[in-house]
Amino acid sequence: MNPIEWLFDAQLVIGGQVVLWREIVGNAFGLASAVGGMRRRVWAWPVGIVGNVLLFTVFLGAVFGTPNPVNLLGQAARQVMFIVVSVYGWLRWSHTRHGDRDAPAVRPRWASGRERALLVVLLVGGTALLTPVFRALGSFEPVWADAWIFVGSLLATWGMARGWTEFWLIWVAVDVVGVPLLVSAGYYASALLYLFYGVFTIAGFLVWMRVQRRAQPA
Repeated sequence: MNPIEWLFDAQLVIGGQVVLWREIVGNAFGLASAVGGMRRRVWAWPVGIVGNVLLFTVFLGAVFGTPNPVNLLGQAARQVMFIVVSVYGWLRWSHTRHGDRDAPAVRPRWASGRERALLVVLLVGGTALLTPVFRALGSFEPVWADAWIFVGSLLATWGMARGWTEFWLIWVAVDVVGVPLLVSAGYYASALLYLFYGVFTIAGFLVWMRVQRRAQPA
């Protein structure tokens, strides 16, 4: 069995619950990407993409024949979205370093009032629009939570690429809804990591805010 086949089939039993190693490894890459994002390093984007590919196969449980036959379409679709937006962020951050590989890739800033209003409208409106779509496609209930996570993840990733400090707070809003949804769907490893993400995103927000304050006098 080659490493890819092993990773696809390997399972871990915890308390009678089957957890895929793909889910654990994919979330580990996601966590590493978040650390890179907090440090404003370009490598955060390609590392995140690897995790997205793995988690895409996890959240389509019924399609890939995994032990958890639950499809979270919003969770799966957001992995594809992550890959697309991450390519944009990767290119944007690479271009802002001005040739200095050791320099942080982006300078944090607050979003403008118009940008914040746009984020709120897109988050609420996008969730309302996608909920019936995900429900028609057979996503796990409550479907609005799946839609909320998808839209919030899109906006948070976009905000990170733009260098908006508020993107960390959008992740907090995603995690608050994501943890109970993942627990109810049986994705315990992802739920545990989401819980950790909730704490980590608050720390990331404080780090970016401090960096922003130090840069203001200059």
